[in-house]
Amino acid sequence: MRRWHRRHLLGMVDLSGEEITQILDVADQFAGVLDRPIRSVPTLRGWTVVNLFFESSTRTRVSFELAEKRLGADTISFSASASSVNKGETLRDTARNIEAMRVDSVVIRHGSVGAPHFLTQHISSAIINAGDGTHEHPTQALLDLMTIRRHFGRIAGLRVSIIGDVLHSRVARSDMWGLKTMGAEVTLCGPATLLPKHTESFPARVTTNLDAALDGADVVYALRIQRERQELGLFPTIREYTRLYGITAERLDRTAPEAVVMHPGPINRGWELSDDVADGPRSLILEQVTYGVAVRMAALYLTAGRDPTSLNLAPR
Repeated sequence: MRRWHRRHLLGMVDLSGEEITQILDVADQFAGVLDRPIRSVPTLRGWTVVNLFFESSTRTRVSFELAEKRLGADTISFSASASSVNKGETLRDTARNIEAMRVDSVVIRHGSVGAPHFLTQHISSAIINAGDGTHEHPTQALLDLMTIRRHFGRIAGLRVSIIGDVLHSRVARSDMWGLKTMGAEVTLCGPATLLPKHTESFPARVTTNLDAALDGADVVYALRIQRERQELGLFPTIREYTRLYGITAERLDRTAPEAVVMHPGPINRGWELSDDVADGPRSLILEQVTYGVAVRMAALYLTAGRDPTSLNLAPR
């Protein structure tokens, strides 16, 4: 395994297949650690990580915090609602003040596209993008890829359909790029008002026809309907959306016989997925949550400059 050479993890669009495979391989090793009675390793002891979350999050933030603790790192969690940001402090000043405290890595979620990239220009800490605006969410895509690879044993050649609010979804963009790089065939599907206007450069088929998107799919990936977008009138009603794009057991009959269902969470039950689909035998949603910790351990470990060929997984 080659040594990781990137200082930051900002998005999927620039990652090669070899780099994605390297992250997933390291994550596989950490997944084994999480199955042990003692789930911590000292690989990042003495390393300080700050979690900068300018948007509300539970799943991603807790997953990163747990990953950091499992690696033995010192962690600080920073919420914009209880910080100097409310007093007018800029992102640059916030970051520089944090770096002055000798922070080694910064995990950032921000509502503005490009915020993680901005930080790389102003501080020397390693930056991991935990979601920037409607742009990218690379660790979500990586845990999705890990879930798919562990279930099917491969990613190349699979047909993956991403259904829902693609327009506002950073998950859809990161998944699309990562899946395509790894050799999957990607379809994006949703109402015309929830699809990007210019998709010519997308490495995916785009359709408004759910039946066409589901036909023969190996993976059905339902996106969360963002309730806050509904006031914009992008579709008539939730009931209408569910009737046309909600994933039910009956609709899954159009997919491949061994098809699985995924979702980034949190689920709006009865909207994107029916209960029997979300909780059914085809659902990999809980596996996604489990693998999220291992993937974030791998991202933290590699961007810290650690050598994957000498990974020490002895308990703390």
